Amino acid sequence: MCGMSQPPHNRSPASPPARPDASMSLLTHVMDHSLDEGYAEASARREADGTAGLPRSLKAKLGLAAGLVLAALVVTLGAAEARMAAPVLAKERHELIDRVERADRRADGLERDIERLRTNVADRQRAALKQPGGGQGELVALLAGATEVRGPGIKLVVDDAKGSSSSGGGPRESSGFSDTGRLRDRDMQKIVNGLWQSGAEAVSINGQRLTELSAIRAAGDAILVDNKPLVPPYEVLAVGDKKRLGTAFQDSADGQYLNVLRESYGIRSTLSAQDEVRLPAASSLTVRTATAAEQQKGAS
Repeated sequence: MCGMSQPPHNRSPASPPARPDASMSLLTHVMDHSLDEGYAEASARREADGTAGLPRSLKAKLGLAAGLVLAALVVTLGAAEARMAAPVLAKERHELIDRVERADRRADGLERDIERLRTNVADRQRAALKQPGGGQGELVALLAGATEVRGPGIKLVVDDAKGSSSSGGGPRESSGFSDTGRLRDRDMQKIVNGLWQSGAEAVSINGQRLTELSAIRAAGDAILVDNKPLVPPYEVLAVGDKKRLGTAFQDSADGQYLNVLRESYGIRSTLSAQDEVRLPAASSLTVRTATAAEQQKGAS
């Protein structure tokens, strides 16, 4: 029989098993040699010389004690100064709070004085408008917005589109708008001008009476009426023939513009006829030109 070939014996010595942390040699080195070799040698020399640990000579002990006393003195003085400065800082803080509170009270008092003087001026203006001319004075006061007005009319509520944002672009962007579903100041200007042209006798937006000198502007995304910001939804009240006024506005170019805003940009609006609407007087009136009415002949 032919003998089967035997595999050659491996005569090399067995290699030691690999360490589990062989792949983390750097971390292993750091853990095994946590103390730098230079520090270890210096510590060994000090132990051999007998200089390790606390000083043994009297002079060295006195020096160490003096250093500790000096450090304790510095810490004590710092704490004492901080304790002495605390009442001073608290006093200055209270004085500053008192000054702010006095300034606030003074500002509140000035605002009350301004409001009182504004009311006094408005009363005098209304009285001056009513004296000469009889009904003509009342008509001038009504047209100027100096008096409260009430009567039949319409209520138009306009609101931004649902989920509208403050970024985007579209056809309105070329005219200073953004295609965002938000009502803009020029949108409101067109709506108000359409109401005037349709026969409105008086108009207000969110309780702000409009006059011939009123300005509708924008500050960011907010609409300002005479520098007072408005918050949607915008309630526009107009006094006039409730049947004819609503129909005339819807058929006007500005009414069609509002319809385009509703269909194309999601602007929400509702228009309803009202038996009576109340519009307040304008909060502030500026008289730029005034002349005394000529007294009629025979009038005492």
